[in-house]
Amino acid sequence: MLLERSELPPLEAVSHLCGLQAQEPQEPFTGLWSRLRGFQPGALSDLLTGRQVVRTHLMRRTVHLVTAADVLAWRARHNAMLRQRVLGVYRRELAGVDLDELAAAGRDVLADGEPRSMAQLARAVADRWPEPGTRPLGEMLVAGVLSMVQLPPRGVWRQKAGVRNALVSSWLGREIDPLPMEDGSDPVGQELVRRYLAAYGPAATADVRAWSGLAGLPGAVAALRGELVTFRDERGRELLDLPDAPRPDPETPAPVRFLPAFDNAILGYDDRTRIIDDADRGLSVAGSRVVLVDGRVAATWDVEPGTESAKGAEDTVVVTPLRAFSRSERAEVAEEGEELAAFLSDGESARVRVTASP
Repeated sequence: MLLERSELPPLEAVSHLCGLQAQEPQEPFTGLWSRLRGFQPGALSDLLTGRQVVRTHLMRRTVHLVTAADVLAWRARHNAMLRQRVLGVYRRELAGVDLDELAAAGRDVLADGEPRSMAQLARAVADRWPEPGTRPLGEMLVAGVLSMVQLPPRGVWRQKAGVRNALVSSWLGREIDPLPMEDGSDPVGQELVRRYLAAYGPAATADVRAWSGLAGLPGAVAALRGELVTFRDERGRELLDLPDAPRPDPETPAPVRFLPAFDNAILGYDDRTRIIDDADRGLSVAGSRVVLVDGRVAATWDVEPGTESAKGAEDTVVVTPLRAFSRSERAEVAEEGEELAAFLSDGESARVRVTASP
């Protein structure tokens, strides 16, 4: 949805994108603004407060904004990966902790239906496991052994709020879907692959793994091969795609787009050179917001707070090129930047500054 803004409603867009990375709570709004025609931020806030989308740890153990339907369907398939990723950080501290017992203790604490911060939840069980410390216990509880969501007002448009966690079952009124009985198949994994390719294909199996954080999807890919088409990229890697997926001509002009921090258009791939130069790859994991020019990362952007005046404080979108811009590119970046400034300020500012090219 970056070549042409879509008419999809926000809920369908979040679903199509398989969620938006959202550890920075306001970033998904820019991600949808860049993809949807006439996007109104209040519509996404309403989906969050209306429990149709949720903030939860999922792909890669990062916080994602996903539909309620997807967290219910996908969470169990991610459980083992989520536990292992927390253990990858805190294995020594949690060495003596039975994780099933920890999960049961956490559920007992949350049985009253009251949301809690990670620290509050950890302190409530720390008398039973004092050695690890509250941080390892808390991270395993909220991102590993319990299926939890972060409640609004965190993630609501232009609001700042701390993290309050609740069980998925409490917030959505039902338990997550169990994994199918062991029969060697992986229907949830197959659906993840289909959905990923619908949004981000053509892609290699390494790209699917990098996006999801799941190591066990080759079996799902193998089961789907009969319904997929294959290609080879410039490096000779096999790329997979759905047969009816859009594949624009390479010469199709791509308009300027402003992407938020940690957008999956970049992080959703193992081979990120399709969209960002190797020299700038570090920007993708540093949380830098980037500007696409003709489909590739060509600048970073940020918001410079305005100083108070008689007209109020007018923030400025500041664009820092990573390469030389032509006159027409600079004009297109400035025009899209003005639109972004107006969106971010609810129409109070359209100020943009494109700094000198390197």
